[in-house]
Amino acid sequence: MESPTHEVEYEQMLLSRYSFLNQRGGRRKNSLMERSAYIMLSRIRIQGPMSIGELSDAFGLDASTLNRQTAAAMRAGLIERIPDPEGGMARKFRLTDEGMRLLEEEREGIVDALGQVMADWPDEDVAAFAAYLRRFNNGIEAIGGRPWPRP
Repeated sequence: MESPTHEVEYEQMLLSRYSFLNQRGGRRKNSLMERSAYIMLSRIRIQGPMSIGELSDAFGLDASTLNRQTAAAMRAGLIERIPDPEGGMARKFRLTDEGMRLLEEEREGIVDALGQVMADWPDEDVAAFAAYLRRFNNGIEAIGGRPWPRP
């Protein structure tokens, strides 16, 4: 007999498949931005301006990968490079007004899609599911040593 952890593995695999993304370019239908940009902008929105080094540490990615992602986001007008607000040497990235607007619009699209999936769930079930996901993610973050800031 398989363990409950095997069931979690299988359902997590399915969840990653159903992430409201289509297979072309990692974007949802009617999506405004790439998934990697959505995640990066979400992190900057929560944490505030971040340098390449800080982004690299946060995501566990090498600087060259983050350089490509930030360059694409700058070309799209989603982020801008600014001097470190705390006076450090490294320049940092912050969201532009357009980046913030598109991020919020994208987030609302995802929230609407999730609302459709859970439309017949009682509010207590949605809250319990969110708490379990938070607990699950906290466990992953503890193992990886990369906690994600939460609002």
